[in-house]
Amino acid sequence: MISHETLRYVDIDSQDGTRIRAWTNDVDGPPVLLSNGLGTNPFAWPGLLREDCGVHVVSWNHRGTGGGGRVAERRVNLDAFVEDAVATLDAFGLERAPVLAWSAGVTVAFELARRFPDRVEGIYAIAGVPGDTFSTTLAPLRVPPFIARRMVVTLSRTARRFGTLVEPLTRDLPVVPLTSRVLRRTRLIDPAADLEELQALLHEFRTTHPRWYAHLALSVKDHQRISLSAIDYPVRFLAGRRDLLVGARYVKTAADRIAHASYDEINATHFIGVEFPDYVTASLHDFLADLPQSTR
Repeated sequence: MISHETLRYVDIDSQDGTRIRAWTNDVDGPPVLLSNGLGTNPFAWPGLLREDCGVHVVSWNHRGTGGGGRVAERRVNLDAFVEDAVATLDAFGLERAPVLAWSAGVTVAFELARRFPDRVEGIYAIAGVPGDTFSTTLAPLRVPPFIARRMVVTLSRTARRFGTLVEPLTRDLPVVPLTSRVLRRTRLIDPAADLEELQALLHEFRTTHPRWYAHLALSVKDHQRISLSAIDYPVRFLAGRRDLLVGARYVKTAADRIAHASYDEINATHFIGVEFPDYVTASLHDFLADLPQSTR
């Protein structure tokens, strides 16, 4: 059962003046910056919304989503996402923090560390790779990277063009147990996911206009692969064996490119946070415990 009694939102201004909505679980514990999946929301992490999770999470909703204001010049790119991450750290008074990152948020986390190494203590990357995310889509089906990338870009462009037509459908789609059960049966999300927690995630996600989500998604195609050769901070990767959006073998390859990185793989899809919330919380605590004391 999901609990969000401690969830608190804060409206903050990013560097370019765009108003974004940041949030925190307001739990006592070591601070962690969450670099979330594209256009997703706090309810993708039910385990971290529990009062006894023991981690003080701070994060932000991507610009133009989740109650944020109008985006300056529709500016949505990696530079803007990094600026939003810095604004979130500043808003909560954090000079530095470990980063928990998911999906496209993994690229943001590594770019944040590259530009502001003094603000990142380490990165725990879940179901994501540092750059060129679209090329990893449909990896379990052995779709070649260049074809996968082209497919996702084409789909995003179509959604941006026709999003206004489908928006009434997504807005009015009832998020009821049946909807969640159908989604679980598709195996895009593991049937083990708690029904109520999945409903909370879907209910919030549908508030984003399809055209704007497509606009966000198209910005990801420009995220080039980030060099990992000079990384000297702690890094851990976690992949889902049945992830159709970011193939586990690509996550493993990223981990192999960092000499000291660790890698774990579980029988999950892309939505590890909502499928295995207890595992995520426990493994996050393990990651924090392994950080050098000099960084704490």
